[in-house]
Amino acid sequence: MGEHAYGPDRAGQAGPGRDVLVSEEERERVVERVRDAVADGRLPLDELDGRLDRIYAARTRGELRAAGSGLPAPGPRDAAVGDGAPASGFALGVFGGFRRDGGWVVPPRFTAWSMWGGGRLDLTEARFAAPETVIRAVALWGGTEIVVPDDIDLQVRGFGLFGVFGGREARARRDTAGPAAPRVVVKGLALFGAVVTTSRRK
Repeated sequence: MGEHAYGPDRAGQAGPGRDVLVSEEERERVVERVRDAVADGRLPLDELDGRLDRIYAARTRGELRAAGSGLPAPGPRDAAVGDGAPASGFALGVFGGFRRDGGWVVPPRFTAWSMWGGGRLDLTEARFAAPETVIRAVALWGGTEIVVPDDIDLQVRGFGLFGVFGGREARARRDTAGPAAPRVVVKGLALFGAVVTTSRRK
């Protein structure tokens, strides 16, 4: 396997790209690993500030590797299945909006209605109550955005009638997830509205 930009260096060896300047995305991935390690009790809380200072001070990938050395590697996405009690299976936006994001637990069946309003379902950090989740989204003169990380299997089967259902980016990457990744199936209808699926790197 290739060497991660934020993994530890081998003793005394200069890794490929060591002197390349880090991107904010690379930095934030390491920050997220630090926070997860503290939350899981794998990194003492009193080390948090010092570790974050080193990460934000890192200018090159080599420095970022050193700042992130010893951190647990991110676990597989299928570990997100079956973690915790699921949230409510219904969201409604009528002349208003709804939002679900963060570490919420998605039930096996979820229904989202947007009527003269809007909503956003962000699955980037969500946990799933079942290996397959069906989201039924209906937008009537409204709109719903569904943000899906690129390490799960996404299938879009909805229909747009004088509206938009799905997203070019999501359709292009629906088969890129691993065989054990959770599956999210988005169904429903957009009538004079939009149900838009977008991808985000996990």
